[in-house]
Amino acid sequence: MKTKTLNKIVMLRKIILSLLISTAAILNANAQFAMLSPEAKVSLVTVGPGRELYSGFGHSVIWIYDPVNRLDNAYSYGSFSFETGNFYIKFLRGTLPYTISVAPLAPQAAYWQAENRSISEQVLDLSAIQKQKLYNYLETNYLPQNREYQYKFFYDNCATRLTLALKAACGDSLIYNGYTDEKLSFRQWIDRYAYKQNPWADFGMDLAIGAPSDEIATADQATFLPDNLSKAFADAKVKTASGIKPLVMAKNDLFLATPVQYEETFTPMHVFWALAVLVMAFTYWQIQKQKVNFTFDKILFSIAGITGWLIVLLWFGTNHGVTSWNYDLLWAFPLWMPLILSISAKKKPAWFQFLLIFYGFLLLCATGNLLKHNYVVIPILLILIIRVYYINNSLSKIPQKG
Repeated sequence: MKTKTLNKIVMLRKIILSLLISTAAILNANAQFAMLSPEAKVSLVTVGPGRELYSGFGHSVIWIYDPVNRLDNAYSYGSFSFETGNFYIKFLRGTLPYTISVAPLAPQAAYWQAENRSISEQVLDLSAIQKQKLYNYLETNYLPQNREYQYKFFYDNCATRLTLALKAACGDSLIYNGYTDEKLSFRQWIDRYAYKQNPWADFGMDLAIGAPSDEIATADQATFLPDNLSKAFADAKVKTASGIKPLVMAKNDLFLATPVQYEETFTPMHVFWALAVLVMAFTYWQIQKQKVNFTFDKILFSIAGITGWLIVLLWFGTNHGVTSWNYDLLWAFPLWMPLILSISAKKKPAWFQFLLIFYGFLLLCATGNLLKHNYVVIPILLILIIRVYYINNSLSKIPQKG
């Protein structure tokens, strides 16, 4: 009997000790978050696009400034470390962890200004309670166990995370409709920004992303772009005891970038159309002179095949969420590499004619996807169609190899 009583006492002590430890942990967690003063200011800071691809879509941060508590925190959800193990593999696969970072605004603004990127501030008209909730939310996210997240360019990035933070702080009092000015697909939004910065990078991104990118972004999803998020905040409102008021009470231009004129020499469109004309002329010369030589075709279709294998890798080997169902595989047919290497000017495999017919059907299907795609694909398809015609025409004069 005494043993049972002793065991109960020991168990009770363990429970009490566990509760004390848990309570202490909660108190310590709350204690590290400062109580904002009435002078605290909360702002959405939007940074314009930069010249580099990673900065070409702009950036967003939430800035909390409290002169009484000497608090100057700019919260950014767009940080990652080059020191991460297997960095490039994780980056390509879409599994690179991103984190929220916190730093004073001035040093960051100086860096953006040096890159000639516009910086604007929207001061949010939040109540003291809402400011505190937002601050606590961001600080909780910044705790070591919370700060990492799985970055998704379209669905979960530096801009979309700030919408979640605002909604968590304001709750049902927030009237937020997202970006409602235009309805574009994710691909069209990318083209609007990426082409201006780097037409070749835009072409590469168009090749990499698949059918999910052609979906029309909802008003909420469109705020994955910082400029759209800024507009959504400007249109948002907050319910108060005295009525409904705009979320943004003031806007300040912290820095205006000097306009840059981007040159369009040697864009993909120029290069591939020039190549299409040259291929047309070269093919006409080969047919007129009855020249049967497949060296160019082996190079061309090997490149198309390798491109196809890269698309397959992005589709099945990555976690980006937007590289699946990529219909560029219709023209970048992976099996061209190595099948194209089997033809020669002396003999042809018996099955190669069927391959050409099948590929011709794929090219026909590929033309149906042009309206949603980068129009650079038009001269690419033209080049491939011309060379398929040449190969078929030339093979008809060569003895078959079983």
